[in-house]
Amino acid sequence: MADGLGQGEPTRRTVARVLPVSDQGTVLLLLGCDPAVPEVRYWFTIGGAADPGESLAAAGARELREETGLRVEPEELGEPFGTFEVEFSWNGRSYVNESTLFAVGVEETPISFEGLDLLESQSIFDARWWTPEGLDEDGRAVDPRLIDQMRAAIAHVRGG
Repeated sequence: MADGLGQGEPTRRTVARVLPVSDQGTVLLLLGCDPAVPEVRYWFTIGGAADPGESLAAAGARELREETGLRVEPEELGEPFGTFEVEFSWNGRSYVNESTLFAVGVEETPISFEGLDLLESQSIFDARWWTPEGLDEDGRAVDPRLIDQMRAAIAHVRGG
């Protein structure tokens, strides 16, 4: 554990991230923590790893439903608007996510956490619709790239 991120090689995952965008130009994010560091809370995008044989769009739609209760069909996610790689530690393990970003227009509606698994329910605390400027002021984005990703998601949904 010389790197402080866990033992051995990091687990590589192919991940779908979904940024729901409202008519008001806000993006739905989740407030959570790394279970190994519960006192540090941050805002992050909805999503997770694709299951074997599952398309990224199907994974994104599934994760959106599980993490927020919002239901969209995989084809409603359309074409991805970006990709990025991130290396991080979560619950004492090292990961490298190859993330594909999807954006989808939705109404600002109440969120349900009923689909969370046990570990998710212990590490996701809130959901909120954010403007990029509001999140920038809040200062608790999981990654500095998130503000630009939110702007790109809004532009993608609005067709510009």
